[in-house]
Amino acid sequence: MSTQLHNSPIYGPVHSRRLGLSVGINLMPADGKYCTFDCIYCECGYNHERQTRTPRPTVAEVTAALERQLQTMADDGSRPDVLTFAGNGEPTAHPHFAEIVDATIALRNRYCPGARISVLSNATQLNRAEVREALMKVDNNIQKLDTVDDAYIRLVNRPASRAYRVDDIIGQLRLFDGHVIIQTMFMHGSIDGEDVGNTAERYVAPWLEAVRLIQPAEVMIYTIDRPTPDTCLQKATPLELDAIRRRVEDMGIACTASY
Repeated sequence: MSTQLHNSPIYGPVHSRRLGLSVGINLMPADGKYCTFDCIYCECGYNHERQTRTPRPTVAEVTAALERQLQTMADDGSRPDVLTFAGNGEPTAHPHFAEIVDATIALRNRYCPGARISVLSNATQLNRAEVREALMKVDNNIQKLDTVDDAYIRLVNRPASRAYRVDDIIGQLRLFDGHVIIQTMFMHGSIDGEDVGNTAERYVAPWLEAVRLIQPAEVMIYTIDRPTPDTCLQKATPLELDAIRRRVEDMGIACTASY
């Protein structure tokens, strides 16, 4: 399948399955990918295939580009539902992420006060206090947790840091005291002959227990929707996703399923 990169520092607006009309904020270069994960299902491709030759945008560049986009939309009479930090890699890895969040909040308040600010993150930077503090300021603090199995994460999410441990991530997610949304990819398939399906009970039950411990405001479960760099991946079925969704809701936690 063919993967794609996003413009930088602003792309869209695009229609998100989960968030509505979204203006994307890409804190990575437009010509490559910089991510602390290297997921086999990433729509931007593998890290080694997307090496960048340009620097990440500065605070001033992001702020100016976002203001131009919001001014253009205001002149056209359109308003975004959400301003979303996503793009070609992990947004919280930008060295000035906290400053950019503050600038984005100010621009949102000026041009589109009804819009929400979302961050799509893989949770690898939650050990940094300044990142956690910035995430507490956004409306949708969306953090990835595909499983609680370290071996599965090394196979599928492929963290850059050898120090990555799921138990550490769960502990950091609990620090938000509920101001967090858990996002989880469920799928089927294989890579290098190894099964990467995570809808079986051996994965779902421990993941549900982690969700119970974290007590997020919401859980978003989803499956493959866009081209992936590995061609041996398949969607989880609506029946499987709905069954998992109901189990989350039975714990009193809101949950959406995107097919």
